[in-house]
Amino acid sequence: MKTTDPIADYLTRVRNAIKARHRIVEIPASGLKKEITKVLFEKGYILNYKLEEQSASKKNIKIALKYNPDTKESAITKLVRVSSPGLRKYASSDKLPKVLNGLGIAILSTSKGVISDKEARNMNVGGEVLCYVY
Repeated sequence: MKTTDPIADYLTRVRNAIKARHRIVEIPASGLKKEITKVLFEKGYILNYKLEEQSASKKNIKIALKYNPDTKESAITKLVRVSSPGLRKYASSDKLPKVLNGLGIAILSTSKGVISDKEARNMNVGGEVLCYVY
């Protein structure tokens, strides 16, 4: 089945895995999904990830989700899709969103690659706001 919005599918799979308290979630890979996963890993929202090749054309991303050892709470409380294929949301460098007053992150697709809102502010670039994570 071909999804019309692969990023929304990615976020939903992660959201569902967290709700079901899974340790690992498998997602069909793409370049953009790999970059989003890398940002989540760098910002400490997931434990680890790895790319798995099933065949020449099929690749998967295996994501190890992060939970607090004491409270068993997930590091990711909420994943919100902002820009969608039907309605793209762009932010200029001076109007970048602040998620939960800086406690969360916004993941952006910019000319400098897929980065967090904080990195975009430092580089003074704007772009498409893909999602909010907190």
